[in-house]
Amino acid sequence: MSTGRVNWFGRGWLAAGYVFLYIPIFLLIVLSFNQSRQDVIWTGFTLNWYRELLVDKEIIDGFILSLKIAFLTGLLSVVLGTFAAFTLVKYSRFFGRTAFVGMVNAPLVMPEVIIGLSLLLLMVSLQNTETFSWISRGMFTILIGHALVGMAYATVVVQSRLQEMDRSIEEAAMDLGCRPRQVFFLVTLPNITQALMSAFLLTFTLSLDDVVISQLLSGPGSSTMPIVIFSRARLGLDPRVNAVATLTILVVTIGVIASSIYLARLERRRQKEMSAAFSADAA
Repeated sequence: MSTGRVNWFGRGWLAAGYVFLYIPIFLLIVLSFNQSRQDVIWTGFTLNWYRELLVDKEIIDGFILSLKIAFLTGLLSVVLGTFAAFTLVKYSRFFGRTAFVGMVNAPLVMPEVIIGLSLLLLMVSLQNTETFSWISRGMFTILIGHALVGMAYATVVVQSRLQEMDRSIEEAAMDLGCRPRQVFFLVTLPNITQALMSAFLLTFTLSLDDVVISQLLSGPGSSTMPIVIFSRARLGLDPRVNAVATLTILVVTIGVIASSIYLARLERRRQKEMSAAFSADAA
């Protein structure tokens, strides 16, 4: 088979994969403007489902709760993940390191239903004690479950950045009189800022999208938006769910385009600065 045929064959498979992935999303967007409740029947264009969405208290409350949990999950995951990554990179030998690595990486490979069920049993056991009887399933328990999973992802992201960072910079700062705490906040932290932001966005997205752990750890009046959508999808087709999905796709698309433009501008600025620096050195 010639090289041209191989290229066309690969491009065809790639195009078929994109079509398979994006046609359902495109149909969902189109059907969110369908006047009929039956998705298979197009009866006309309407914005009624978006108007009803604005007064749907259950979805709005679930969305606000999801944002709160996702934001706090991102913060907790970044803080705990940074501490864990810093320990693994800076201290290569300490008692229990193998067990610590296994505990940090376990949520990455363990099914979420096992994590959620184990946390549920833990919360129920704590509720039966006098000290922790105040614990009730709700926002707090969901946050604990999401932070447990998010910390593992944040640790991987931050750890990879710490391993790539030049340690001579930290050593130079210590030679100049900086204490370990000053080195961390003045040298290490600014160099891993992008990794911290990446870890926050990753854990924020994972928390906002989670269903299994949230379902097991939620209580009365603490249903996140994915739980609300999942429960309505089981009961039948709801055009308001299509409207929520369409708005989510719109926000994500705008965010991706804006971030791409911003990163492209930063790259062009960096290239110009490097060119100007080379020109100055050559002169």
